Amino acid sequence: MTFASPPRPRPVAPRRRGPLVPTLITLAVLVVLLLVLAQVWTEVLWFSQLGFTEVLRTEWVTRGLLFVLGFAVMAASVGFSLSYGYRARPVYAPSTPEQANLDQYREAIEPLRRLVLVVAPVVLGLFAGGAASQQWSTVQLWLNGETVGVKDPQWGVDLGFYLFTLPGLRFVVSFLMAVLVLSAVAAVATHYLYGGLRIGGGAGGPRTTRAARVHLSVLGALVLLMIAASYWLDRYSILTKQQTGEQRWQGAGFTDVHAVIPSKAILAVAAVVVAGAFIATAFSGNWRLPAIGVGLMVVAAVVVGGVYPAIVQRFQVQPNQQDAESEYIQRNIDATLAAYGLDDVEFSEYEAKVTAEPGALRENAETTASIRLLDPNIVSPSFKQLQQIRGFYDFPDSLSVDRYTIDGESRDTVIAVRELDLNGLNAGQRNWTNDTTVYTHGFGVVAAYGNTRGARGAPAFWEGGIPSKGQLGEYEPRIYFGQSSPEYSIVGGPTGTDGWEFDYPDDGTGTGSVPFRFPTEKDSAGPSVGGLWNKILYALKFGDEQILFSERVNDDSQILYDRNPRDRVAKVAPYLDLDGRVYPAVVDGRVKWIIDGYTTSDQYPYAAVRSLEDATTDSLTERSSTVQALLPKQVNYIRNSVKATVDAYDGSVDLYAWDTEDPILQAWTKVFPTSLQPMSDISGDLMSHIRYPEDLFKVQRALLGQYHVTNAAGFFSGNDFWQNPGDPTATNSDVPQPPYYLTLQMPGEDQATFSLMSTFIPGGGNARNVLTGYLAVDAEAGNTPGKVSESYGKIRLLELPRDSTVPGPGQASANFTADPRVSNELNILQRGDSIVRRGNLLTLPVGGGLLYVQPVYVQAASGTTFPLLQRVLVSFGDEIGFAETLDGALDQVFGGDSGADAGDAGAEPVPSPGAEDPGDEPTDAPTAAPTDAATPDPAASADPDARAALDAALQRAQQAIIEGQAALAERDFAAYGEAQDRLDPAIADAIAAEERLAG
Repeated sequence: MTFASPPRPRPVAPRRRGPLVPTLITLAVLVVLLLVLAQVWTEVLWFSQLGFTEVLRTEWVTRGLLFVLGFAVMAASVGFSLSYGYRARPVYAPSTPEQANLDQYREAIEPLRRLVLVVAPVVLGLFAGGAASQQWSTVQLWLNGETVGVKDPQWGVDLGFYLFTLPGLRFVVSFLMAVLVLSAVAAVATHYLYGGLRIGGGAGGPRTTRAARVHLSVLGALVLLMIAASYWLDRYSILTKQQTGEQRWQGAGFTDVHAVIPSKAILAVAAVVVAGAFIATAFSGNWRLPAIGVGLMVVAAVVVGGVYPAIVQRFQVQPNQQDAESEYIQRNIDATLAAYGLDDVEFSEYEAKVTAEPGALRENAETTASIRLLDPNIVSPSFKQLQQIRGFYDFPDSLSVDRYTIDGESRDTVIAVRELDLNGLNAGQRNWTNDTTVYTHGFGVVAAYGNTRGARGAPAFWEGGIPSKGQLGEYEPRIYFGQSSPEYSIVGGPTGTDGWEFDYPDDGTGTGSVPFRFPTEKDSAGPSVGGLWNKILYALKFGDEQILFSERVNDDSQILYDRNPRDRVAKVAPYLDLDGRVYPAVVDGRVKWIIDGYTTSDQYPYAAVRSLEDATTDSLTERSSTVQALLPKQVNYIRNSVKATVDAYDGSVDLYAWDTEDPILQAWTKVFPTSLQPMSDISGDLMSHIRYPEDLFKVQRALLGQYHVTNAAGFFSGNDFWQNPGDPTATNSDVPQPPYYLTLQMPGEDQATFSLMSTFIPGGGNARNVLTGYLAVDAEAGNTPGKVSESYGKIRLLELPRDSTVPGPGQASANFTADPRVSNELNILQRGDSIVRRGNLLTLPVGGGLLYVQPVYVQAASGTTFPLLQRVLVSFGDEIGFAETLDGALDQVFGGDSGADAGDAGAEPVPSPGAEDPGDEPTDAPTAAPTDAATPDPAASADPDARAALDAALQRAQQAIIEGQAALAERDFAAYGEAQDRLDPAIADAIAAEERLAG
């Protein structure tokens, strides 16, 4: 009988994977790579166009090498621990309940074992590489730093060790510690999982295999050696210890030197000994010795490192603290003055008078003539209203103070750049073509005298208009790079055309504007965007397909971005902290933005540590959008090492090595040898506009509040500490008053100089608001090419008597407010649709005392509002002057004759605010002028002639207002001006009549 064999099953063909998933994955990878390339390669193009490729290359290469090294060390160490722990597993694990439980975990993890052995080290390596790459600047300073030539007072080690070497060593030790700890964790977990290490009880025999014992012992020894190295480095790092508890000084004190430092050395030696015990265990197999060693180390860390220093502090230092800490306080004082550039401050006693005498200002004629009346933080709206020209031009909210030579005389000047602001365009004008290719740049600078005023209290402009006219002569007025420039613009029309950029408004062209084409064949302001590849990259970078498809992007096109001067300098000089203010100057026929750069450190032994943000925050930084405080960074060393300029036309950046003695700058010069230019390349014109930086001065004045006390006993008591006064003009009067630039002659000096000044009052919340000190620094660098004036940066501190009765800024402001005559006139000025704004309160050491000067502005409360200078407040001691001009107010204070002429001497008085000057658009806002609210009660008057005169004056003023508004509505500016000419005398007559009525 024959049996048929069953049919053989057909082999099942494997399912073929469709092409969709691999295609999508490939496309996703390509898109990600293209997006990354768009960011990376456009950075290369940007740096290359500016000529700073070296900076990008050095930073990226350093970061890349550190990433690779960090990745390799971490991944290799952890990977070795994991793989060795698996390969060294025992063939037969001990038969114990513990191992039986672990069998389940081994079975669960076995399918993923190979993946874990690769993925875990890679992931940890990526984190380690990223952390290591962040330390690129630390490593570069370590490699390029040199000796300073000054030794620390404790160890006698050159300061270069602390500034450059110690941070690098600490980075290496902490990194290796993390690597070894993670490797030890991986080793323990692997050996335990696969039976090489037993923790619980059970069968007898050794708890570790020989391979596991050697592996863990070596890792334990290496971890202990890193702990020993950390303890040893702590002996040096303690010299930069920040203040703790009641201690007001930094650095190692008595307890640190006599207890903490020895304990660190003991613990370091103990860690080395315990590391030796781990090595011995690798051979002997006895874990008791390293276990006992680790336990004793913990006890020693508590007793030797904590209890013993506490006993020394409590029973040896505190009962005799002033004597015990005297040496270390003096170290702190000396180091702080050196680290912050305060070791050459000129201290002098100033017996300030409080009695104003006739002719007292005769010896201060130059200072008196230069007293600044224009407040750069108030008059920006006046610049906008009178010089904006078009709504898409704008000025910053805080203007800059500089000095220019006009008719052979150096004049303090308030200056601003007329920048482009796309938000000023009408909604119907906003489209990609206009935003990107038409409205591309601002136009010109506007400058006004600081010590005089124009008609009706407006700024007295000596440069302005479009095209620019004034005292500056010819210069390149186009502002492609500024603080409010668009995110990006594309410039450069086809060769041979006039271009399609809006250059400036001109009614004579028939189109209302003059076109402009950026001359790309001779000027370069940004990377080329003419080629297809660059178009694609920049379209991806900015997420804007118009760049790729617009016909206005042609072979001659350049793309401008990263246009804020501060951002440009920060990118090409990543090692600098930048001053919070960027200011413009017309230099050698170009508008240049000038920026101060600082090198800083927190590793200067014994120097006081300060927060840059706290030290540079004042009332100006809190209310301004263009002036910023420095970053929240803790430092104990700072130098203004670099002066940087950014050309407003082509965006070129120049970095000048300013403080060549700075060891940190010397190290960075070796890192980037071609990026810094020598000081000898600074032209005389540029030198004349370089000034002492505000933020450095703020940091220094914050320190001098304490460190003007230069002896240890006085510093310990702290009874003579000062603080900077609050700004009485700010909403929050607790915020420090900003320093001010002005031309002044310090007592004992032969001539007035452009300076930066600030004041001090007693420290403490309940202290009197009286002056204790006056600080000024010579801010003028001179005008010699490549050479700084010898007096530049000279800091002078006037110390007033300890029983001083000279009012502080807050008290002076309160005295102004409380004066009946002042308050009455301010009330008159504020009647109707007007508000009064009091400007910066300047303090000047003249006439043998301290003079306060404060401009008073009036502006309409609604409609077209901009401030006009109407009055000036002056005080000297208890005497107060309040007049239409500074010259008049000074004469009031000094018995009818101050002895010197102010800058507005001979100016026409402006009794009260008039109507606004015409702007771009007519307005229906009422003019600030006396109204019926200004009329006194007739029952209070016994002078009918004065009553009639007041009524007549008010009627004339009202008629002038009506006619002026009608003229504005018809844009008849000539008739408007005639109405204003009638309004001013009518207001003057009204005030005079009211004064007669008030007796």
